[in-house]
Formats: sequence, structure tokens, C-alpha cells
Amino acid sequence: MLMLTLEIINEGKNPMYEKKQDHFKSPDLSKLQAVVIDRNTVIYIAPGDDPEEARTRYFARVGFRRP
Repeated sequence: MLMLTLEIINEGKNPMYEKKQDHFKSPDLSKLQAVVIDRNTVIYIAPGDDPEEARTRYFARVGFRRP
């Protein structure tokens, strides 16, 4: 078992040792529609989507708590 584990690590096939992305490409916010949830929160949705539906889905998320 130990030999097999060492062989996998040495071959670089262990996902624990894989490199992360060099950089992450962020979406262009100028091409998205801003929806104001409250004075501290703004979410971005695709142009043409319903802002009221986006607010409803935001508030329906598990773990959301209003202060």
C-alpha cells in the first residue's frame, strides 16, 4: 500500500497536489445588470432577467438572515 501511494504521489496524479489556476477571469460587470438588494448589497444578473425575481431568489437562499 505504501509503495502504491508513493508511486501515485511521484507521478503527480494525486489531486491533492495539483496546481491551482494561475489567474481567474472575472466577469465584465459593465455587461451585467445591477440589482440593489439593500444599502450594502448589490447583485449582478444577466441583462434582460427580471430584477424582482432575482431579489426573491436572493431572499429565499438558505442561510439568509435579515438583521
